[in-house]
Amino acid sequence: MDLSRLAAGFGAALLITAFPVPAHADDRASTREFGNGPERNEVAATDSAAARILAAVAPEAAWKPGRQGYPRQHELRVYPPNPEDRSIKLGLIPYHQIAPELNALQQASNRVSAEVVGRSALDRDLYLVTVTAPESAAEAARQERWRELIENDPVAARRDRSLARGYKTPVWINANIHGDEWEGTDGALRVIERLATATDAATAAFLARSRVYVTVTNNPDGRIAGTRVNGAGFDINRDHATSSQPESRAVRDVVIATQPFVMLDEHGYTGTTLIEPATPPHGQNYEYDLYIKHALPNALGMEAAIQRLGHPETTRADIPFRDYASGDWDDWPPIFTPMYAMYHGAIGHTVEIPLQVNRGLYTTLPVEELRRRSGVNTDVAAATIEAALTYADTNRASLLAGQIEQFRRGWAGEPQRQVPDGYVPGYGPEDRYSTDFPRAYVVPAGARQRSAPAAARLVNHLIANDVRVTKARTAFTLNGRRYPAGSYVVDMHQPKRGLANVLLEAGRDISDLVPQMYDISGWSHRLLWGASVDISRTAAPRVATSPVSSVVFRGSIPKSRELALTLRDPADIRAVNALLDQGIKLRLYGAATVVLPASAAWIADRFGVRLDAAPRGAAGTPISRPVLAAAVAADELFALREMGFDVRTVSTASLNAGASLAGVTGLIVSSGLNYAQLGEAAKAQVDDLLSRGGVVTRGVTGATFNAAAGLLPATAVAGRGDANGVVAVRNTGRVVGEDSPPHSFVYSPLWFTGTGFTVEQRYADEPLVAGHWLPTAPGVGGPSQAAGQASVVSGTTARGSRAVLFGTETLFRAHPKGLYAQFARALYWTNS
Repeated sequence: MDLSRLAAGFGAALLITAFPVPAHADDRASTREFGNGPERNEVAATDSAAARILAAVAPEAAWKPGRQGYPRQHELRVYPPNPEDRSIKLGLIPYHQIAPELNALQQASNRVSAEVVGRSALDRDLYLVTVTAPESAAEAARQERWRELIENDPVAARRDRSLARGYKTPVWINANIHGDEWEGTDGALRVIERLATATDAATAAFLARSRVYVTVTNNPDGRIAGTRVNGAGFDINRDHATSSQPESRAVRDVVIATQPFVMLDEHGYTGTTLIEPATPPHGQNYEYDLYIKHALPNALGMEAAIQRLGHPETTRADIPFRDYASGDWDDWPPIFTPMYAMYHGAIGHTVEIPLQVNRGLYTTLPVEELRRRSGVNTDVAAATIEAALTYADTNRASLLAGQIEQFRRGWAGEPQRQVPDGYVPGYGPEDRYSTDFPRAYVVPAGARQRSAPAAARLVNHLIANDVRVTKARTAFTLNGRRYPAGSYVVDMHQPKRGLANVLLEAGRDISDLVPQMYDISGWSHRLLWGASVDISRTAAPRVATSPVSSVVFRGSIPKSRELALTLRDPADIRAVNALLDQGIKLRLYGAATVVLPASAAWIADRFGVRLDAAPRGAAGTPISRPVLAAAVAADELFALREMGFDVRTVSTASLNAGASLAGVTGLIVSSGLNYAQLGEAAKAQVDDLLSRGGVVTRGVTGATFNAAAGLLPATAVAGRGDANGVVAVRNTGRVVGEDSPPHSFVYSPLWFTGTGFTVEQRYADEPLVAGHWLPTAPGVGGPSQAAGQASVVSGTTARGSRAVLFGTETLFRAHPKGLYAQFARALYWTNS
C-alpha cells in the first residue's frame, strides 16, 4: 500500500502543533502542549496505567457537606510511607505525609477542618480542607440557607441586608490536578498553615468573614507516579463536561456545594508565570461582563504579588487576555476546571507556575536545581493564593452582587449583556462571544423510546451538575409535537442556564474566528450521548411538572420466546457481554441486533436496556465472547472495559518482548503499535491473529497499521492535526452505519479513498457542525476535502478475516457515549 499520502497528510497535521507565543516572549515564553497529544496515537495504554477503574458503571454517591458547625474535623487515614513518591526528590510533600500534616493542623487549630470528598482512580483519598473561624451549627445552617437563597431566589438574596452583611466569602483553591505539576499542593498547605496559626487580628477578622476551601491534591495517583494523568490514564482537566473520573466528580461536587466567588486551579509549568483570564474565543454561554470585571484585576493583583517575591523568574506574569493573540490560550470549552466553575458563579483562573521540574528535566537536572525551582514555584503558588484571598475579601460586596446577578439573569431568562469596547482595558470586538438561549429542551419519555436508556443517563448527568430538570405530569404539545407524560423538561429559566446550554447545545463552528485552538472546540451531549433531545427556541411547555432528583430506567419486557436487543447504547453492550460471560447463547442478527432467549430478560432491569420481541425466524450468526488484544489510548481502554469487554493491552514493545496473543480472537489498533517495527516472532504472532481474527483500527496509527499489514485496500487521508469537533455524517453500511446517529466526533480526522471495501459512514456535504477545522494548506486537509468521503469503512481482508477502520473518534475521552455502540458492533462483527 502507498503510505506516502498518509504520511504527508499526517506530517502536515503535525506542523500546527507548535502554537504561537506572544510578541514580547523571551526564552522563557509560555507554550501549550498540543491538546490531542502523543498519547492518542503513540503511547499504548497498559494495565498498570488503568489498573483500577473505580465506579465505571455505578458512580459513587455525590459528596455533600455536613450540616454541623465548624470545625468539622475528621481523623484522616494515614498511608504507609512510599519512598517511590516522585514529590520527594523535589523536596515537596509526598502524598503519604499530607494526611498526618492535616491531622496535626486540625489538632492545633480550630480554624481547620479536613475531610475526604472522594477517592482517586487508584482508591486514594481526596482531601478538602476548609479554613474559617469557628461556627455554631446554627450559624453554619444560616450560611447554607443564604447560599441556597443566592442560587434559588437571587432577587430575595439581593434584598436581604443580613445576607449582605453576614454571608461568608467562599474561595476555592484546587491544587495538583495534573499530577506532575506538584507545587500547588505545597503552596496551598503553606497558606492553610498560616491561616490556621496566625495570631494577628487581621487574619482572625478575615476568617470571620470568609471560608477558604482547598482540594489539596486533585490527583494523588499522578502526584505519586509523576504523571500528568490519573491512575486510569485520564487528564482530569479535560473531563469536567463528562465527569467520567472520580476525581472530576469529587471537585464537581465541591464547587456545587461551596459556590465560590473566586477559584484558582494551580498548574505548571510555563516559563513565565501565567494567570488567566484567557484569550478569545470566550465561552459563548458565560455572563462574560460579570466575569471579566473581576478576572482581570484579580490577575493583575496576583501578578503584583509574584513580583514582590523578588525572584528573577517572577518579575512579570503572562496574562493571556492582556498579552496573547486570539486562540493562544482560550476559555472556550467547559472541560477545564476554571471554565466549568464559571458556570457555577465563580471567577475562575488557571494559574501556571513558572519553572519546569517534570518530564525529562525531572531526571536530567541536578537535585539542587530541581529543589531550587520547586521552591520558587511553591512561593508563586502561595503568593497567587494569598493575592486571590485578598482580592475576594476586598471586593466581597461586588463579587456577591455579581454571583447573585448571574443567577438572577438565568431565572429571568434575560439576554446576555452586550459588553462594550473598553469595558476593561483591552476588551474589543475579538472578545465578543454570545448566544441566544433557547426557552427549553425536552427529552421525550417512555420505555418504548429507542433512546430511553440514553435519556436516563443524560438526565442524571444534568442533575448531578446542578442543572434543573423536571418531569411532565401529563401529556403535552409543544411546537406541534405531542409528548407523553413523564417527558423531561429543561426549562432554561434557571440559575445555571449557561451550564445547561453548554452541555446540550450543538455548539458553533469557530474555524474562521481564530487561527488555532489548543484542545477540543466542539462537544454536545445532545448530539453525541444517544438521547433524543428537542429544542424549543421560544416557547416553554404548558404543563404541570415535578422536579427530578434521579432517574432509573427499567426496560419493559415483551412476551416472546426470543427477545431482541438493538445495540445503540453502552448499556446494551454491557448487557450482551454479561450474557456472554454466563455462557448464554446469543445470535447477531444483522449487525445491530442481538437475539437472546426469553430467560435472559433479567438484563432489562439489571442494565436498564430496552428489549423487543425478536423477529420471527430471525436466524443470525452465533456470537462468541471476544477476547481482544488492544493497542489503544487510555481513554479507549477505559471505555472498552466500561462496556465489559475482555481486553488485554499490547504494544510494539510488549509484543517484541514476548507478550503472547494465545487465546486472543481480535485486535484493536489505535495507539502504540507499529507493524513495520515488529520483530520476526512478534510479527508472526500478529500475522497468525490477523488470519484467524478480526481487526478494528482508529486514527492515523490504525490506518498506518492497516496499510503496512495489507488488510483493506483503503488509502487514508489526514485532516489537519488539531481539527476537532462534532461532525454530520451519512450512515450507509450495515455494520457500523445501520441505525447509528447522524453525528459523530473527530479529532485529527481521517477519511478513506479507494475501492474494495464497504463504506459504513461518510462525512456529510458540510461536515463540521461545531468545532475548529481548518485546512492544513489551501485545498488540503479541510472539511471541504473531507465532504462526502468515507469516515468509516469495513471489509474482508486479503487474509480472509474482517476489518473495520475508523476515521472518527467514537470513544474519545469517554465522552461521545452515543457512539460507543458503533465501535462495539465493529468488534462483534469482526470477531464473528
